Amino acid sequence: MPDDLHREPRPGQLLARGVCRHLAGHGFVSVEELVPAPGLRVDVMALGSKGEIWIVECKSSRADYQSDAKWQGYLEWCDRYFWAVDEAFPSELLPQETGLIIADAYDAEIVRMGPEARLAGARRKVMLQKFARHSARRLQALRDPRPGSLFTLTAED
Repeated sequence: MPDDLHREPRPGQLLARGVCRHLAGHGFVSVEELVPAPGLRVDVMALGSKGEIWIVECKSSRADYQSDAKWQGYLEWCDRYFWAVDEAFPSELLPQETGLIIADAYDAEIVRMGPEARLAGARRKVMLQKFARHSARRLQALRDPRPGSLFTLTAED
């Protein structure tokens, strides 16, 4: 079995799990580590029942946040953008014009709603297709985890 299956989750992955659980309670389905464009990989992308797309970046420490030079590139790929941090994180570091979620491995709370910037129809269609392909490949990889399988995730998924 691959070592990844036995590795302890990283702090950001634990935050992502709590975020996904919380968003499910609001009618969202979510995927982790989706690539909206080359060079970008979001921690959580969530899809609402009306087609709304949210991106949540999970930051486990000040250093993790300060080393993130790509986050503004995510704004053009979602309707709302959020940071997810634990309650010990110095949230005053985060830009006020973004959403804020306080999370742990088990749940989360939306503290500040990210402002809405609706995606254009063509961009929304692209993101919905990426979301669907990523989700389907993840599900199939669980069913057929063999290395080299036709269903192994690629950088585009």
